[in-house]
Amino acid sequence: MLEQREWDIIETEEHYKSRWISIRILYLTMFFSSVGFSIVIMSIWPYLQKIDQTADASFLGWVIASFSLGQMVASPVFGLWSNYRPRKEPLIVSIFISVVANCLYAYVHVPASHNKYYMLVARGLVGFGAGNVAVVRSYIAGATSLQERISSMANTSACQALGFILGPVFQTCFALIGEKGVTWDAIKLQINMYTAPVLLGAFLGVLNIILILTLLREHRVDDSGRQCKNVNFEEASTDEVQFPQGDIDQVAVLATNVLFFVVLFIFALFETIVTPLTMDMYAWTREQAVLYDGIILAALGVEAILIFMGVKLLSKKIGDRAILLGGLIVVWVGFFILLPWGNQFPKIQWEELHNNSIPNTTFGEIIITLWKSPREDHNEGPTGCPIEQAWCFYTPMIHLAQFLTAATLIGVGYPTCNVTSYTLYSKVLGPKPQGVYMGWLTASGSAARILGPVFISQVYTSWGPRWAFSLVCGIVVLTIMLLGVVYRRLVPFSVRHGRIQE
Repeated sequence: MLEQREWDIIETEEHYKSRWISIRILYLTMFFSSVGFSIVIMSIWPYLQKIDQTADASFLGWVIASFSLGQMVASPVFGLWSNYRPRKEPLIVSIFISVVANCLYAYVHVPASHNKYYMLVARGLVGFGAGNVAVVRSYIAGATSLQERISSMANTSACQALGFILGPVFQTCFALIGEKGVTWDAIKLQINMYTAPVLLGAFLGVLNIILILTLLREHRVDDSGRQCKNVNFEEASTDEVQFPQGDIDQVAVLATNVLFFVVLFIFALFETIVTPLTMDMYAWTREQAVLYDGIILAALGVEAILIFMGVKLLSKKIGDRAILLGGLIVVWVGFFILLPWGNQFPKIQWEELHNNSIPNTTFGEIIITLWKSPREDHNEGPTGCPIEQAWCFYTPMIHLAQFLTAATLIGVGYPTCNVTSYTLYSKVLGPKPQGVYMGWLTASGSAARILGPVFISQVYTSWGPRWAFSLVCGIVVLTIMLLGVVYRRLVPFSVRHGRIQE
């Protein structure tokens, strides 16, 4: 027989192996979820036009926003649930909701009328299911020590970013099926370029549920890596330690939520403005804008994955707070470079004027033209900066090299700030259950993804890029000042209470 000490070593190794298998399953959960969300992004507008002729540009905005609204509502709910019950439960339920929502999306063409509302509900339910991000982050925060935290959070973000890159790639491949596709009359299912992606998303969701049921185990460790006993843990042992006592620094919690909101707000508005900005500045056609901007965003996604990997190494040398500060400075420099300078102006889009008046074209209508089919004569129409945007006549153009340099810097700063902000957040909260707090963090990010596009669209259309990017620079400066004020408070729970040294 083995001595008791040898049995303890074997048990510890088994626990360690099980813990990291569970964490890797959650990496897959983030990857599958991001693929399922992004795989239909490029086809929402043409499918909406196909199934319901009453849908207009403003309704498309609601369809896109419904995802973030659903996630914002669901995140605190699933987070609270995960605090008091095994975290398998909210994970499985949330993924099942996403599977059902994807199936509903595949059938939105069936009703005789009001099809656009069925699509709205389907996308909202997908967002509601994506509220499990709070549970995933809570689990990883609770199942890793302080030394392991930044690496695990960076891997989580990298898997999520990879899913957002591959989703549109899968969508492009499914475009080969065409609009007609194949119809299964017995169950009224059309498998075409619009429905095949969501069916793949549903399949990945089912696969994810199977993996969670078979491989995910409940684990929680304290900041030093010792196993903790809690309500979620199913296999308690005699050498487990209880949660350390002490209060959470609520000022640091609130400040980190604000920091996370601003980080996602800034990148959401950048994603929104890329296409209209490049069409206005460089007179790109719709096809050129979709192609070139798609390449730029895909390159930023690859860049983000590399940054996530680099942050893991850099944080061990200079710490999370310094990295967050550096990321915000890089973002500020990126948007400062985007400010228009010089005396070269963009090409003006001279369109035929009717009744000697300038038509009122909304920002949403400019974006929507990207997705409309080309005219029958294959004429892309006028290109350049629309005359209804008065600033086009007196605002210098943003040169392409200037834009690419700024995009590269923002592509460095955003993932750096993203992963370090919620890693710091998890450390501030400590080893206690973090479900509700992570739910609020995810909800603040969802709110940022709703408000960011609204803010930039209104300012850019009315006042132009100089005002838009100047205001963004001002927001980043205020955020840096906030970080400076709370810098000393953004320390791990155990460090704050003197249990371990920073």
